[in-house]
Formats: sequence, structure tokens, C-alpha cells
Amino acid sequence: MPRVRMDKWLWAARFFKTRAFAARACELGRIESNGQPAKPSREVRAGDLLQVRNDSGDFQLEVLAVSEIRGPAAVAQMLYRETESSRESRLKLAEERKAMPHFEGLREGKPSKRDRREIDRLRGRV
Repeated sequence: MPRVRMDKWLWAARFFKTRAFAARACELGRIESNGQPAKPSREVRAGDLLQVRNDSGDFQLEVLAVSEIRGPAAVAQMLYRETESSRESRLKLAEERKAMPHFEGLREGKPSKRDRREIDRLRGRV
């Protein structure tokens, strides 16, 4: 049965853009394998249960296959199966983020003519 390093598998499964990012996530404790913190050199086998925390959210996965080669996204999704509870919680968090108000950053420089008119309207001058 083939075995692959954790950082290589995470990179091949497209959870991280580079192997270095995958290794760093392991070092920071963002990857757990069968309930234990995983080092980058830990071997991944089919049937392992992984918990992956990255920018996209928290994933709970079952490893279905191992690969050292990074292929297309469709092939990468065949390497694992996400648990139903994990998928639901990620979708719920995405909905909450969408519902949150989005604030524009402050503009640099002086206000435009349109901005000044809006400011005047808010202050009740016109």
C-alpha cells in the first residue's frame, strides 16, 4: 500500500497552494490525523481521518486514496471524502459571512464633489 508524506498529500489534494504552506500548517498545529497533531513527514494512508484548518474553513475528511502528484481539481477531489457535518458547518459559516455588513475602507485624499454633497445631506445642511 503506497504511503505519502502529509505535506505532499495536502498539496496534491489542493488544500494548500504549495508544499511549504502545507508543511507550515502542520507545524502550526492546523492539521490533525486521527485526533493527533500531524507533522509534515507523517505518512498518510487510505482510511485516515484528517482535520484540516485553512483559509477556506475547517474540513473533516476521510482519506480515500493517496497521491504525490498534483492534478486537476476534479482528480484531487477523488482523494478524499468530506464528512456531512463538516460540509454543513462550512456552508453555515459561509451564509453568516454573507449576511454580515460589508464596510468600505476609508478613501485616501479629499472627498469628491459627490462625496461632499452626501456629507452635506447627512449633516442636514441641504
